[in-house]
Amino acid sequence: MTESLTPTFSHFDEQGNAIMVDVGAKNPTSRLAIASGSITMSRNAYERVKEGRIAKGDVLGVARIAGIMAAKKVPDLIPLTHPLMIDKVNVDFVFHDEDGIIEICVTVGTHGKTGVEMEALTGVSVAALTIYDMCKAVDKSMVIGNVCLLKKSGGKSGIFVRSE
Repeated sequence: MTESLTPTFSHFDEQGNAIMVDVGAKNPTSRLAIASGSITMSRNAYERVKEGRIAKGDVLGVARIAGIMAAKKVPDLIPLTHPLMIDKVNVDFVFHDEDGIIEICVTVGTHGKTGVEMEALTGVSVAALTIYDMCKAVDKSMVIGNVCLLKKSGGKSGIFVRSE
């Protein structure tokens, strides 16, 4: 019998029931995931964030902590994900002055039996939502977008690098 060239979904059994994938027999490996996303805002809000003049306080400092906390809470938020011992979470921000965009980049690392892609993606999403929350008094028209996995390594599927 030949293997199907169509990928299968691992979170369903033969009857179509949702299951948590059994990773018990897998060997732990070093795993890394990098995700990014962005928040686009008005010039006024953008400049105020950049200059630290948002009334609620240090927007990026709070968003950084929120992103780290979110990465650690993924099994409480997303069904069927595994609790992981996360070794590191980095949350970085890049200002794109010409477009009024703050890019959010989250790197998550672990040594375990399953990957940390969901942790990185969740960290980006919650950091962006935190920026929105802290700036909404100045700009309610902000747009969160472009959340994606940039890179992952470790495990049997090996290295993935997003091509642009």
